[in-house]
Amino acid sequence: MSTGIAVWAMGVICLGVMWLISHLYHLLIDAYERSATLSDIEYPWVFRLLLNLVGYSTVLLPMFILYKYLHTINYFDKLTNSGPTYRVLFACFGEPGERLPEAAKARKEDTSLREGAFCFTGLMASYLVWGLLQEKIMTQSYVMSDGSTLRFSDSQFLVFVNRLAALVLAGARLLCVRAPLAPVPLYKFSYCSLSNVLSAWCQYEALKYVSFPTQVLSKSCKVIPVMLMGKLVSRNKYELYEYVTALLISVGMVLFMFGSHDDNVVSSVMTMSGVALLALYMVCDSFTSSWQGDVFARYQCGALHMLCAVNAFSCALTAAAHAHHAPPLRLLHHPVFAVDCIVLSVSSAIGQLLIYHTISRFGAVVFTIIMTLRQAVSILLSCIVYGHRVSVGGILGVMLVFAAVALRLYARARSKRRSAVV
Repeated sequence: MSTGIAVWAMGVICLGVMWLISHLYHLLIDAYERSATLSDIEYPWVFRLLLNLVGYSTVLLPMFILYKYLHTINYFDKLTNSGPTYRVLFACFGEPGERLPEAAKARKEDTSLREGAFCFTGLMASYLVWGLLQEKIMTQSYVMSDGSTLRFSDSQFLVFVNRLAALVLAGARLLCVRAPLAPVPLYKFSYCSLSNVLSAWCQYEALKYVSFPTQVLSKSCKVIPVMLMGKLVSRNKYELYEYVTALLISVGMVLFMFGSHDDNVVSSVMTMSGVALLALYMVCDSFTSSWQGDVFARYQCGALHMLCAVNAFSCALTAAAHAHHAPPLRLLHHPVFAVDCIVLSVSSAIGQLLIYHTISRFGAVVFTIIMTLRQAVSILLSCIVYGHRVSVGGILGVMLVFAAVALRLYARARSKRRSAVV
């Protein structure tokens, strides 16, 4: 009984910490908006990122305090009752200890070419739509009914509506099939949720400093970072041909990047901001897919569970960081902008579901290669629609990418045949 009272008291303390951080966050936002010096600095995105992190901490810090307290007092070892408080806390912070059965591992390895083609086609379609609308929303101006023009600039709001749509989709589907809770402590989803929100914010913010083709092509060089992150997070081992083909894919995408030309003149400061944001994006995105792959490998977790849990955390984080800002109400009354947001969010939700399914079945590296191919097609489509130019060298880069993927498939098939003979 005393332990239960102590836990409730700690819960109240955590709520107090949440209120204090939220109050501090609002004071910092007010100071930032009122300070002309901070608003006009060369790298304003740095302060916006720091402010976002303070906003995220209103959720993460109290959760961390409660987690450390429960494990310090051995709460789940002392109590064996199944009361509502215990069940909720165990679902959030307990360790079910259920690992993926060997039979399930065998099924995971037995993936068909048809399933891979389905994942590739679905990701291609959903993210081609998402990419085009992302560029339109972040770079194009909307003509209002009074003749004035407005440009959308709130990256945090766009991240929130995307994650909210994915949460609704996953939650509705899980409720329809009455799926049980996944045997994964919910706090484990917070790591990849934070990195996912940060990577999404960085890529939206980067469009203010670099062209869409430059952003897509630089992101396409992340096969090697994903492999390195996989070694760091999951202790994965890769064959020599995997490193070679990853390098060839990256070289091909770099050729493609330098073969694309943008008519917009960008200052060196803006270019450095774009490079920094894209680098941060690649680190966060590589961690996200690697961490999710590790959760899929260690626990019996479905793609819908991953989609629902990650986006629940993402909605909480982005709502906390966006609570002080009013959404762009005037633009929301613009019918074209509203439709663009809805279609963007739906395509993002479908794409996320396919991402988690692909990672659970094929792994983070194969998923990254599929997305690289998608990005190659996306950049070509963007060049056609928005008038960006691609040189002969850029086309040769695309050919190198596809050749590297074909080489990887051949080497993998040959390696499997040798293993079967042995």
